[in-house]
Parts: sequence; C-alpha cells; structure tokens
Amino acid sequence: MANVSLKHIYKVYPNGTKAVNDFNMDIADKEFIVFVGPSGCGKSTTLRMIAGLEDISAGELKIGDTVVNDMEPKDRDIAMVFQNYALYPHMTVYENIAFGLRLRKLPKDEIHNKVVEAAEILGITEYLNKKPKEMSGGQRQRVALGRAIVREPKVMLLDEPLSNLDAKLRTQMRAEISKLYKKLGTTFIYVTHDQVEAMTMGTRIVVMKNGYVQQIDTPKNLYNYPANKFVAGFIGTPQMSFFEGTLKKDGEFVIIKFDRSNAEIKAPYSMLYKAKPSILDGKTKVYIGLRAEDISVVDNAGKDCAVIDVVVSHKEELGSETLIYGELCGGEEGAGESRIIIKDDGGREINAGDVVKVALDIGKVHLFDKETERSVMPRIPEYNYLDCQVKDGKLIFHNASFDLPSAVKCVDAKGELLLPLNAVTLDGELKAEVLSCEYINGVYLLSMSINGNRLFALSREKVESSTVNIGIDFKKITVIADGEKVIQPIPEVNSFDCSFIKRKTRRSIEQNGKVKNKKMIEFGFLTEDVFFAASDEAAQKIFSALGVKKAVTSQFKMECGIYDISVSDSGIPACVNRILDYGKDIFLKCAVGENTVYVKTDKEYVGDIFLAPDMDKIGIAESERDIKII
Repeated sequence: MANVSLKHIYKVYPNGTKAVNDFNMDIADKEFIVFVGPSGCGKSTTLRMIAGLEDISAGELKIGDTVVNDMEPKDRDIAMVFQNYALYPHMTVYENIAFGLRLRKLPKDEIHNKVVEAAEILGITEYLNKKPKEMSGGQRQRVALGRAIVREPKVMLLDEPLSNLDAKLRTQMRAEISKLYKKLGTTFIYVTHDQVEAMTMGTRIVVMKNGYVQQIDTPKNLYNYPANKFVAGFIGTPQMSFFEGTLKKDGEFVIIKFDRSNAEIKAPYSMLYKAKPSILDGKTKVYIGLRAEDISVVDNAGKDCAVIDVVVSHKEELGSETLIYGELCGGEEGAGESRIIIKDDGGREINAGDVVKVALDIGKVHLFDKETERSVMPRIPEYNYLDCQVKDGKLIFHNASFDLPSAVKCVDAKGELLLPLNAVTLDGELKAEVLSCEYINGVYLLSMSINGNRLFALSREKVESSTVNIGIDFKKITVIADGEKVIQPIPEVNSFDCSFIKRKTRRSIEQNGKVKNKKMIEFGFLTEDVFFAASDEAAQKIFSALGVKKAVTSQFKMECGIYDISVSDSGIPACVNRILDYGKDIFLKCAVGENTVYVKTDKEYVGDIFLAPDMDKIGIAESERDIKII
C-alpha cells in the first residue's frame, strides 16, 4: 500500500491550453479520494497522469517514496478500472481476470487462487466460464474490478466506472465498490461527475473546475462549509438557491435585503460574526445561498421568523417529499437571482401560481463575494478586519495599544487593520479571553475576546486555558487609511528573473589512484550574470517539463522565501535600500536589478552586498506558460 503525493502538477497542451493547473495534494495510504467536477474540469486528466497514461507537463508525482514522472505505467504498481470496462471479448471472465497475472508470469496455482478469491469477493464465481457479451453491464464492471484487484496494487484508480450503468445498478455498484475498498485496505482514487457518488463514497473529495482545484475536504465539510459559490452549487441535490442582495448591520442584528424582490429579513449578528465586516454596509453586493432543506413552507409564522413570500412556478412530487420551485414575490420572472427551491414534506396541496410563505433558516445561510464568488464567512477567516488608529507610534484597536516597530511606523491615521490570523501570536503581553478552540483541518481556530471584542487566531496545539497572552507579528499586517495602505506586509517570497543554461567546466576526478582534471557539462541557473549549479534532481525536472532544447532557451523565475536567502561573500549583487527593524526580526530591503528583494539578517548592512539563495529551497517557474516546475 502507498501514499500518493502531487506537487505543482500541470498538464499543458501544445496550443497552450492548461487542462490541469498547479494541482497539489497529499493522499494518505488507504484513503478513498474522489475527483469530482463537470466535464472538462481536468479530473480524468489528473487520474491519467497518476496512471502514466498522460505525460506530466510539470511537477512531481510520487507513489510511496518513489518519483514516478517518467516511469512506465506497468512499473508504477497501480491498477486502473476504465469507464468502458476494456474487457477482451474473445476471452472468458476467468481469462480476463487472469490475463495480467499471466503476463507477469506468476505460477498457475497462484493465478488460479487469486482469480477464484477475487470472483468470490465480487460475487461472480458462477460467471467465470462466460464471455463478456453474455453478461450485464454491472457484471462486466465487476469483472473489470476483479482484473484490477488480483494485482494487489498499491493504488487503485477508477475512471467514471459507473457512468454506463442505469440508476439502480449505479446505486448497487456504489455499495459494492465501497465494500471492496474496506476489504482491500488499499488507496483508491476515483473520478466521477456525479456529486452523489462523490458524497457517498469518498473519505475526501477534490472539487475541480476549469483545471483548478476549488476545494479539498471531507463530504460533510464540503456540504456545510463550501469555499466558493461553485462548490456550494455543485455539491448538494437539489442545487442551492442563490440570491443577490445586501447586508446591513443594525446593532445586534443584520438586515438582509434581497435584490429584484421586496424580501427583507432580520438575522442575529451572532450568526454572521465570521462575515467580513465590509460586506455589512448595506451597499456591497453579495450572493445569498440557501439549500432547499433550509427553506420550509409555513402556515403561521411568528413575527420574529425570517419569512418571505414566494410565487410557486411548479413542483416535483418525489413520494416522501415535494420539491417546490418558485420566484420571490416582487422578483422578475425567470430571473436566476430570484428563483428558489423548497423541500417540503408536509403533504400540502400547493399549485402553480399560489403564493406561499416560506421560512429561512438563517443559521444555515451561505454568503459569497459578488466579484470573486469566494465565501465571505469561511470556516477559517483569512483576516481579522478591525477599526484601528495609529497615534504617537502606537497601533490601537479594541481599546488595546501596541508599540509599532520602526519598520512600520507611519503618520497618525484612522482606518482599517487587516490582521491575518497567523499574525496573532500567543507569546505577547496583551491578555485575551479564550471563547472557543475549534479543530479545523489540522489547526485550531481560536476565538478570543479583547475588551469585549472578538479576535481570531490560529494554533497548532489545542489551547486548554481560559486566557492567553497575545502579540502581533507586524511583518504581516496591513493598515488602510483614506483608501491608501499606510502600512503594508513584507512579501513572503522573493522573485528573480533567470535562465537555465549549460556550460563547460573542469572537475577534478580520482581514477585508479590518480587525480585527473576532466572536461564536463554543467547545468544551472543564471541570474544577474551569476551562475548557480542545479542539482541533478532539479535539472531532471526542468528537462522532464520542457525537454533539453527548450529548457535552455526559456525564461524562468527563481523564487525563494525571505528566510531562504542570506548575505554572502559572493553571489547575486544587490544594493541595500532600507533596513527594516520589526523588533524580533531585522530585514534588508534590497534592489536586485529591477527586482526588490527582502533578506533576513542578524546585523545591519549598507550599500552594495552579495546575496546567496539556498538552492535546496528555491522554486522555479517557467515564465511563458506560468507553471511552477520546482
């Protein structure tokens, strides 16, 4: 069994089309991962790159501890089940299952035992002497599964294996594959366009669109905490209803107004405390999303309920429940932003044209930015958005004061502080009350109170105490006053223009007890006329992505973190423009050609210096196609 690692995986076709764009994921041993998305999103292409049936344009693919980019499919120890079964029609079921084992020249007894065992697991023992044409679609798919599992592969790949089956068979085979996964205890990677299959089978799901990963999470988290409008609309049946509108904070409540209708509701602010404050101005447009099960028809609604009027357009009777489709009263007929889907199990007699009152569960509302379509109330907020003041060299917010280090001192101003959660440290002097500590995807989200105001932070460890002392990492903060950024964060990554070249060199090599000076070819990166030798691994990644000829004619960006470059006696020539003292850390702001570079240092420098990046930690991106290769 094995884990699978995908680092900066790209698939770029000769015409420049990116089928898969910067795919990054670590798949643990024995996970059941599902790739889901609409046709053309890149899910099957990604699976085929894992299988070795498609070349990888750039990136690193590992199965276990082995890089398999250039390894033949037969050597990757994977098995694949295709959409069209791919059975040999002239062979019996027994021969189809045994075929791969015979190619590997296993003993006959071992082959027989494996075939019989697989047939018993899949319930096709009685069909071993039949040919595929004598079997139903579901039975053929079981044969294809049997042929895969007898190989006992490290990774099982399944490319839409149920799409050719009818609805009843699909449901049956979903259960069979899930049982097979638990019995085999191997890593499964499954591709489907059916979100029901994804939700019912996967331990984690990768949602893709247009070659980009939209979100990776468990089925439950995807459903409850979609990262953007696409994920929210794609996951869940029936589709989530979306409305355009605005939100206005009014004391302890938020007034939600729906565009293209006269609908208006009031929700407690406590339900929306993670929302970005700037969207609560009553002007900023957002998408308001609600699932059908969170909308219900009501006969008598209390005055405090979130109730709106809906004109029924049609309904779908599903036996135990009814789906009611309609438009918000006052909305434009056929306008997508006023359509609504309601799930009703009350057995009411409702007809087209009726006006019904429906109650909205505002605790289940989803809000998305109108421009980016990203969630504006995510499970883990990106920033604390805080009103602040800079006065006399101090940063003041929540009635708390912090001395500004010299690197970020500015004129007195009032504005908004964008404080990233990872910029709130748990080693400062300001005391905060811990309200909650929620474990989310590998980190703990701390909700704290400072002088009665809420503040979020992240922690790798669970915080058990009721109070903590917090500080601020000033390298990461932004302060905006009158539309201008008066304090900006330091970039986390430096970027240099560079080229990949080969050059002739001489190297001393010991042979037969004698030291000889031999001519050799060396590959490396040239930036600002300074050569940095490339490791064999780095050179191989460049060649794999571009080929030798194109590699030495392409333009690249060399990227390194601000902690991964240092002042040296030789290297890239730079000129120190400014010394940035953040209190705990000192950085140099340097000019390198037309680029600005930041370097952590233990002492102050002035004038011309040399910089040396840590070549084991650099990243390389090809400029033309904008793909990360290392």
